Amino acid sequence: MSENINTDHGLDSTSNAQHHTEQPQIPEPKKKKPRYKMSWIWLIPIVALLIALSLAVKAVWERGPTIDVSFRTADGLEAGKTNVRYKQVNIGLVRQIKLAPDNTHVIAQIELSKDSSNFAAKDSRFWVVRPRIGTTGVSGIDTLLSGSYIEVDGGKASDEQTNFVGLETPPVVPSDVPGKVFFLTADNLGSLDIGSPIYYRRMNVGQITAYNLSEDGKHVEMQTFIRSPYDKFVTTDARFWQASGVDVSLNASGFSLNTQSLASIVTGGVAFGYPDNSNAQIAPKNSQFTLWNTKVDALKVPDGKPHKIVMYFDTSLRGLSAGAPIDFMGINIGDVTAINVEFDPDYSKLRMRVDAVLYPSRLAHGKELDPAGTIFKRFIQQGWRAQMRTGNLLTGQNYIAFDKFAKAKPVTLIHHDDGLVEVPTIPPELNSLQAQVSEIAGKVSKFPIDEIGADVRKTLKSMNNTIDSTDKLVKQLDSKVAPDFQATLNDARKTMQSTESVLSSDAPMQQDLRKALQQVTRTAASLQLMADYIEEHPEALIRGKKGEVKNAK
Repeated sequence: MSENINTDHGLDSTSNAQHHTEQPQIPEPKKKKPRYKMSWIWLIPIVALLIALSLAVKAVWERGPTIDVSFRTADGLEAGKTNVRYKQVNIGLVRQIKLAPDNTHVIAQIELSKDSSNFAAKDSRFWVVRPRIGTTGVSGIDTLLSGSYIEVDGGKASDEQTNFVGLETPPVVPSDVPGKVFFLTADNLGSLDIGSPIYYRRMNVGQITAYNLSEDGKHVEMQTFIRSPYDKFVTTDARFWQASGVDVSLNASGFSLNTQSLASIVTGGVAFGYPDNSNAQIAPKNSQFTLWNTKVDALKVPDGKPHKIVMYFDTSLRGLSAGAPIDFMGINIGDVTAINVEFDPDYSKLRMRVDAVLYPSRLAHGKELDPAGTIFKRFIQQGWRAQMRTGNLLTGQNYIAFDKFAKAKPVTLIHHDDGLVEVPTIPPELNSLQAQVSEIAGKVSKFPIDEIGADVRKTLKSMNNTIDSTDKLVKQLDSKVAPDFQATLNDARKTMQSTESVLSSDAPMQQDLRKALQQVTRTAASLQLMADYIEEHPEALIRGKKGEVKNAK
């Protein structure tokens, strides 16, 4: 450092000396521009930036449409994690979940992949796959470990949309399954539900996919799906009926049991068929059919025009209900529709009213049995009446029978103003039996059982006294009479011995008796000869014998 200082001082002195003298001009050194060299460490952020830009460009390029699907709740959904799948292939991701403005549901914002943009079709369906237990079985068990996800059923419509309403339950039939849709109309739903099977010859060929009430609220309309190739068996003359659970029928006609399969016992079901010799064409899709309650109702021959009748009974109708058959010589020709009670205007008398319908077409030449016709009137005049009878002793169910009663009082057929025909009735047979039993019971009640019981008690008392007296008499016989009786027996024995000696064959009395009998025999013979002679010669009683007269001369 000292050298540098000295040097600097030396230069300073020299420069000062020259400054006082003539100083030559020294050119200033040229300044060189600095050179900047880029360090290799800057390559890392540059490469990262390029990768990020490429990924961003790729993401934008591969990004599909964004759609909104509304669900009732967000149960099982998580933004950024819940996948959207089609046949177990990921086609999108839930990006955001938010509440709807009215707070009634949630909206899941789904970002589809670019090659899955066709799933934004207008008829696509979305639902959350989670563990479920329903009538059709158990599903979604795998989500217990992997978590819930959104399943999509791709639509076939060409139009696209961005807002969808998610399903709360999975669709019964995927859109890619071939088949036809048909509609059924029933009085009530019964035990049917979405997913209930449809059977043809006991084979599962379809399902119920939806149901709702009709606009007037009087019927239930069901949408069904029949898979191909079984849909060709649904003809225009097909008949559908309830095959739910176990069809047990215990009525006036007897006991019957019918079911389609074990599954139908739990989930219910529908079966279809058609009448014999049916040659109808294949039904087009969306055809309407009626769902009958039983197979018998579905396949029976259609009835003709119904005729309404009314019947009045003065007895209890216990056991008779709406739907009970009306029997005509063993043939069901109608059904009971209603049972009511009618009062007189002054409420002094009441009678049971039974409304029913008749189907004369169920009989050959049934038109002649029109309740308003001449033939039916003649039947009534000849003693035909309606009578309630017991159809099943086990259940106590009754039915109405039309039968002929020879002792029925003559009546005329009554026509009401409302068009009803009043059919005359006769009391049930059970009522007649009850009347007879009541009459017998009345006679039995009048029988003097108490007086007879008192007399019997007196008789028994007298018998007891007699038995006591007899017992005493026997004791007296044993003590007093027995010895005397023994002596009497001894005397009787001696008498018998004497009699034997008299009656013996060598006894004198026996010999004299024989001689007397011989003389009596000879006398009887002489008398017989004289009687024979007098019979031949009655004049001998006056003239005597002829031989004697000659001797006299």
